[in-house]
Amino acid sequence: MPTEMPLDVRWLVYALVSNQALTAEDAAALWRELPDGAGLGEFAQEVLNRLAEGLGEEESQSLLDQLQELIEYASSQAEGGEYPPESDGAEEEEDGAEEYAESEESSGAAGGIASAGTVLFHGCEIDISEIDSFEDLPSLADMDQLSDEELAQRVVVLLACLRQLGCSDLHLTGGGPAFVRRQLLIHRIDDHVITPEQSKRINTVLLTPERLRIFEEEQDTNFALGIGKDRFRVCLMVQREGVSGSYRLIPDHICSLEELGFLPGDCVTIKRLLDYNNGLVLVAGPIGAGKTTTLAALGDIVNEKRRDHIISVEDPIEIVQNSRNCQFTQREIGRDTRSYHSALKAALREDPDVIIIGEMNDLETIENAITAAETGHLVIGTLPTGDAANTLNRILDVFPPMQQPQIRAMTSGSLRGVLCQKLVPDGFGGVAVIYEILVNTMAVANLIGEGKAFQLHSTMSIGSKAGMCTYDQCLLAKYDAGLISYETAMQYMQDAPVKAQLNALWAEKEKAREAAEKKRRRK
Repeated sequence: MPTEMPLDVRWLVYALVSNQALTAEDAAALWRELPDGAGLGEFAQEVLNRLAEGLGEEESQSLLDQLQELIEYASSQAEGGEYPPESDGAEEEEDGAEEYAESEESSGAAGGIASAGTVLFHGCEIDISEIDSFEDLPSLADMDQLSDEELAQRVVVLLACLRQLGCSDLHLTGGGPAFVRRQLLIHRIDDHVITPEQSKRINTVLLTPERLRIFEEEQDTNFALGIGKDRFRVCLMVQREGVSGSYRLIPDHICSLEELGFLPGDCVTIKRLLDYNNGLVLVAGPIGAGKTTTLAALGDIVNEKRRDHIISVEDPIEIVQNSRNCQFTQREIGRDTRSYHSALKAALREDPDVIIIGEMNDLETIENAITAAETGHLVIGTLPTGDAANTLNRILDVFPPMQQPQIRAMTSGSLRGVLCQKLVPDGFGGVAVIYEILVNTMAVANLIGEGKAFQLHSTMSIGSKAGMCTYDQCLLAKYDAGLISYETAMQYMQDAPVKAQLNALWAEKEKAREAAEKKRRRK
């Protein structure tokens, strides 16, 4: 039987123990059962067999996805040649795993999470069946009397309730009470004001010592957190009154464009942009507009309809994509690569067909993306801008003035389309996505090349035959389809001619409603 555990297996054991999926003793016992020459793959299969015993098909698939993430994490950590925390590598214990038990006991992190990348939280039973409103949520007033393990459980319960209560975010910030975001609005869920000292403890209670060290050094951090089948994007930062934590709930599946609220005809236009073998497709919108979810939907479309190699670079990986008809490779900033622009440079040597960039936020990343789009790759990226014209201006503004004419010419030739989106209340108690679509026709390319981005809006407003639309036209179409209220459409419209069309449509609908009501009364 093998007596020495390889470094990548050690890292996998460390991750499993930290996440309370296995004890160190169980991991060591599984390793001893393997024949000589076994490695990470064989050990991971034994772990899967052990944990999946008695589970259904859906639960087993979820477990497989989570285990695959830990395997990728272990492999990437082992490439650096370093041993897991609390293990100096000097002594090779016969079972190769005793040090992980010591690490778990000394870490002080209740529940534990991986030191980088996606985090999986296991080992806690959560019953939220009786939580129907904010009043049913557990209070944080007694957090000083809770142990780290009990406080971690309290945070996990709050997160687990977000989806059931229809919330998208949880905010735990020093100097204020706990808040959630529901239907775009902030709601207080607790009267207790979190002190600066409490804010640090409650926002770091799920962190391992290594992640805590990184946070204390950099004063901010972000990562993905998994609790059961739910995933969250966590952003921590130091502020005037302690630590502020933002926990955003990620959709529990890859949504289609139709599910996200894009109209059928516009879905056809968007999907057509993904048929090109090269070029640049941009998803834009303000922070919190759902760009990541839309980006995942586009990646899933490519994954289904093409036979290519997709490389996605994200910070962090929020929605896991499995290879279907394409080979889908996901890389995470901080875990798998240092930065977006270094990942892009490396991606060009990895035989990609499609490159997905989670955020194009600096000169090097934008320049590499445009270059990749020109050299035979389809590049899909996001930009935090408000509309199509500002998206093009944002691309140009990061470059020095002397370089802007060259970038303008490159963009006019490589751009395929821009999708800008916002979230607004739908007027019926929910949220709707509104958007504008810019397709790079010959007229659009000329405007970009000549530096006349300010004329793009008028070109979009008359470009319906090419699949283009403005925010106002989208609002009008959604009102006509009954997806948003008249009040919402009128509130967010800007163009007077479209407002006139809206009022005419409203009058027509009112007339039809009154006629139907009279007919009903006669019966």
